[in-house]
Amino acid sequence: MGDATDSGSAPRRAYRHGDLRNALVEAGLRLAAAGGPSAVVLREATRQAGVSPNAAYRHFADREDLLAAVSLRCLAFVASEIVRELGAVDRAGDPGARLDAVGRAYVQFALREPGLFRTAFSVHTDPEAGRGAEDGGLGPFGLLLQVLDDAVATGAMPAERRPGAEVAAWSAVHGLAVLLLDGPLRSVPEAAREALLERTLATVREGLFVAGPHIVP
Repeated sequence: MGDATDSGSAPRRAYRHGDLRNALVEAGLRLAAAGGPSAVVLREATRQAGVSPNAAYRHFADREDLLAAVSLRCLAFVASEIVRELGAVDRAGDPGARLDAVGRAYVQFALREPGLFRTAFSVHTDPEAGRGAEDGGLGPFGLLLQVLDDAVATGAMPAERRPGAEVAAWSAVHGLAVLLLDGPLRSVPEAAREALLERTLATVREGLFVAGPHIVP
């Protein structure tokens, strides 16, 4: 079937099996980038894909189903950002620099793509959601776990500090990202944002890696 155009509507295209689902996810990503998770709606996604609203239900049960798929793709984007940042750090080098790389990539993605960042963490309750993405099968949380485990294996991080370290590190960078995006720090100038990020990363790194008194619950 060739392309057909209704007066006043987007052109509708024929899709091979599987293409429409991807087209709807891509449309959902554009909506998320512009307006966050609340902007991801089936009707608008189908309009952008150039199909009737009913066509979406062959691939998604409802709007929440589409949002879940878009969220997973957003998590993959965050993971890709972390992998790129880690790629600039020698794996055999400073474990603290690798931990910094994870946190820096996380916050920088949030500031550059706030809609996608908000959408990434809006649906899934499994911290390791997104682990099926392109980045070695690891999502953002899985990459953090890997970096911390490597730090223990190399002796950079005392083993007794490892339990719960991923939550402490994640909380620090996620909290900073939210404060800068939606909280009282959202008007902070860019240079000051960078300084806040580096101070947060240093606090996390020193708290986990630097030798000295440490309270273990």
